[in-house]
Parts: sequence; C-alpha cells; structure tokens
Amino acid sequence: METNNQNKHRGPHPGILATLFMVLFITGLSFVISLSGTPPYFPAPWEPAQTIAAYFQNQPHDALMCSFFQFCSAVPLGLFTVTMAGRLRFLGNRAVGPYIAMFGGIMTAINVALSACILWAMAYPGIAQDVPVIRALYYMAFTIGGVAYSVPLGLLIAGIAVSAGLMKLLPKWLVIFGLLLAFIGEASSLSMLFPKLVALIPLTRFPGFIWLIIAGFMLPSSITKKAAE
Repeated sequence: METNNQNKHRGPHPGILATLFMVLFITGLSFVISLSGTPPYFPAPWEPAQTIAAYFQNQPHDALMCSFFQFCSAVPLGLFTVTMAGRLRFLGNRAVGPYIAMFGGIMTAINVALSACILWAMAYPGIAQDVPVIRALYYMAFTIGGVAYSVPLGLLIAGIAVSAGLMKLLPKWLVIFGLLLAFIGEASSLSMLFPKLVALIPLTRFPGFIWLIIAGFMLPSSITKKAAE
C-alpha cells in the first residue's frame, strides 16, 4: 500500500480545477454579454469613447459582478497550472516543457486577476464619469484580459501538450488539438498590430477551456510502466 501511495501524484484534481476555472470565468462573462445581441452589452474596443463610458455609467453592477467572478477564476487556473506541471515532473518529464507550461499558466492567471481588478476600478462610483480615464482603463483591461491572456495560455497548452505527447500520456488527437490552440494563441499577438485579428483571442480562449478540462481529467496521476520507461 505504501508503494502505491509513493507512485501516485498527490494534489488537487486538475480536471476539477479546470472545470471550476471555466465555470467562474463564464459566470463573470454572463453579466456583461447579450446573447440576443441587443444592448446593454460590454462595448467592443472599436466603439466610441462615449459608448464605452456610458456602459460603465449605466451598468456598474454588471461590470462589478464580472470582475468578481473573473478574479476568483484566476485561483483555480493557477492551481491547475502548478498541479499539471508538478504531475508531469512526477511522471518523469525532466525537460523544459513543464516549466514552459508553468510560466504560461501563472502569467495567464496573473493577467486574469489584473484585468479583473482594472474592471473593478472601472465599476467604482464616479470613475466612469471621467471619459478619458475610463477609456484608458478600458483599453488596459481589454489588452491584459485579451492578448495578454491568449498568448501565455498558448504557452501553457503547448507545454502540457508537448510534454505529455512525447511521453504518450495523452492521446495523439488531444496533443495535436493543443498544438493548434497554442499556435492560434501565439498568433493572436499580431492583433496588437492588426486589430482585425482580434478574433484569434476567443478562438484560443473558449476551445482552450475545453482542452484544459480534458487534459486535466486524462493526464494520469500514477507512475505507469510506460511513464517510467
């Protein structure tokens, strides 16, 4: 029994952590999006400054709730990151991949929390009345929660996918899917130069939720014969 315990990675379940991250993040989004496409909804970056300011003047509660849930979502994402990196090391990966995943995941979690804090400041009474200030804060939150989310998320996914793929710890289709998401995530950095490429951010974000959950549930926690080899 003692040998079995030594061969099993101890820690929180990464699949549950990834699921909690997705649920909290999307719960926050639910306060600021409109599925029908009718106002009020979170303004896009190409909209006029007055439109951006008007949203936060009229919908501070929605912005506040979004900031709260998204700030909370950073915690399970950070725990997921260190758990997956630690498990890959435990299973025998001594290459740089787990550290790349850890760097990407921690950076993503920090940026989620930071963008949520900026959004909280935008919802604070009186801030939205100052249009130049609210506009500057908006673009900071959009960049930190957008491209500064998708690029490091791509590193997190790539680090896990490559490390687990080389050791045959995850199925080939999931590894390939992960590498595709990682490529899209890194390519989203071009949206800083070419705004029309901003669509690459949600193409990384939402499929990325699913990938993290599947990888979290499928990565083994025990040292198998295959992993030991």
